[in-house]
Formats: sequence, structure tokens, C-alpha cells
Amino acid sequence: MAWTTGRAFDEGKAVGKMAAALQHSGWWQLWWRRLSARDGSRMLLLLLLLGSGQGPRQVRAGQTFEYLKREHSLSKPYQGVGTSSSSLWNLMGNAMVMTQYIRLTPDMQSKQGALWNRVPCFLRDWELQVHFKIHGQGKKNLHGDGLAIWYTKDRMQPGPVFGNMDKFVGLGVFVDTYPNEEKQQERVFPYVSAMVNNGSLSYDHERDGRPTELGGCTAIVRNLHYDTFLVIRYVKRHLTIMMDIDGKHEWRDCIEVPGVRLPRGYYFGTSSITGDLSDNHDVISLKLFELTVERTPEEEKLHRDVFLPSVDNMKLPEMTAPLPPLSGLALFLIVFFSLVFSVFAIVIGLILYNKWQDQSRKRFY
Repeated sequence: MAWTTGRAFDEGKAVGKMAAALQHSGWWQLWWRRLSARDGSRMLLLLLLLGSGQGPRQVRAGQTFEYLKREHSLSKPYQGVGTSSSSLWNLMGNAMVMTQYIRLTPDMQSKQGALWNRVPCFLRDWELQVHFKIHGQGKKNLHGDGLAIWYTKDRMQPGPVFGNMDKFVGLGVFVDTYPNEEKQQERVFPYVSAMVNNGSLSYDHERDGRPTELGGCTAIVRNLHYDTFLVIRYVKRHLTIMMDIDGKHEWRDCIEVPGVRLPRGYYFGTSSITGDLSDNHDVISLKLFELTVERTPEEEKLHRDVFLPSVDNMKLPEMTAPLPPLSGLALFLIVFFSLVFSVFAIVIGLILYNKWQDQSRKRFY
């Protein structure tokens, strides 16, 4: 199913047509000449304010409106990226800010980089649109390894899973560009897959994550001459991932999984890694939208907050939480009662032993 989005470039075209029509109309030119310099400045400021606001936009008729959340979004000129306390995004590893994109890893061996949002997301329903580009000099099957988009409990934790830690807690969406499993034939790479983890699962590199994936699709995204997009949509415990990689400005379905339970308060991020093979992995923009969705009273009861990620009808290994350290009082009480029990057991043992000896003497007399 293809779903056409109302992206910024569509809105820009509409605004441009409106401005052109106004410019050529006679009444507009006459009215503008009559304005004083002071009134013109005020009107220009008003138009700028009206044009810059991010109002609600309907996603599907009668269902959802979306609102851009700037604290979780990133676009050119990337002013919110840095290390200061006011920065909304942090870089890690070999990631670099360029004028037109943020490069997670260059087309060089053994590099890894990441970009993480500093603000935890407490939205109930959301949609993340990722504008990215993967390109390099490598020929067929001589490039790697891909990039990942994260919604996880921990941030800025480097590791082997596309540049992030293994046994993560949350959601990972992987754009895998290199097949590690030699005998696989039914899949065509690059391949997009998703995984929900409660911290107990490891990503299986040798099998390209198959044992733990929720689903996936082929996505030919390397060395394209037009824009490539990925969208992650989470509404009413329903996870949907779609791609726009054909240059047609239309979404096509990739993954759809009901019953996905994700806690609130996790962090968005993206990461990449290269090994013996490499590619340029670039992120042009990340845009998070809050989705307003109506729920019935029954849905409100079912969709209560959760504290650990899970997927309905999918058994994840239970996490064995470490026992909290004992306080001094608790340790004292345990030792005290252990000693009391030991003394009591010794006394009972001595009493029984003496009785047994008495009975033995009586037998001989």
C-alpha cells in the first residue's frame, strides 16, 4: 500500500504558488505601495510568524493529527548539535557535522559513530521520519555495514550492534547493507529489520539478526541519486515501518507488528559502524511528530504505561534483576538470628544426646 505524505516540500510548493499569484495581482501591488515603511515592516513580521509556525496536520482522515516536536527533531543547519548543556543532540565516535548532513561514519574501515537526542521522549503515540543517505565506492557485496535507528533506555553506549551496545533495552530498526550469513539466498540486501529487546537478547551478527527480528523487507538504498526516507510509526501499541526510496514521494509498507509495548521516557538516536568493508552513512534530518489519537475507555485500560519493552505473542527471556545490597541493620539481623538458631539447634542436640545415653545405661541395668 502506498501512502502519500504531506512533507515540507509539498507545503513549500503550495506556499510558492500562493505567493506568485499574490505578486501578480493588481490589488496586492496597490495595497502594498500604500503601506508606510512602518506598517510594511509590521506586516512582513506577521507573515513570517504565520509562515514559521508548525500547526497540526492531519495524517489520515478522521484518525490522527501530527505535531512536530522540535526538541526531538534535527535538520539543517544542525544548530542543536554539540556538547554544551543547551544542546539537544550529542555526537559520539567518528560522527561529524557537515553543512548538508551529519556523517555517522566515513567510507573508511573500522569506524563507528552515533547521534543521540539528550531529551527523553514521553510521547504516547509518535512518528519518526528519517532522511538518510548511504553511499560509497564499494561494489556489490563489498560495502558495509549499515545504520540503525534507536528508541532505547540507554544512550551514548558504543558497542557492536551497528555502533550501539548489545543487549539494549528498547527498539532498534536496522538498515543492514551487508549479508553476513553465507548460505542465505532468499533475502536481497540491503535489508531493513526491527527488533524489540528487554535487555536479555543479543543481536546475532552471523545470522543478520534473524532469530530476534520482528519482520523486515528489502530496501535498495545505496548510491541513489534521489532522497531516501524511513518512517517509524508507533500508535496504539502498533508498530509500522515504511520506506520512501523510489523517488516517488510515496511510502511503501515494510514492517507492521501489533502488540508492541514500549515504555515512555526512552531516547532517540542513530548509529553506524564499518569493519573491513565501509560506506558513508549520512543523516540529513530526523523529524519526530506527536500523534493525537482518540481512544475508547477500553483502549485506555489496555494501553497503560509499561516499564519493560515486550511484544504480544512473543516470549522474551525474563530479566534476572540483581538483588539490592543489604543494609547494615538487615545484615546484623540475619547474622544475629543465624547465631540464635545455631545455639538453639546445639542445645536441642545435646538434650537429645543425653536422653539417648540415659536410655542406653538403663538397658544394661
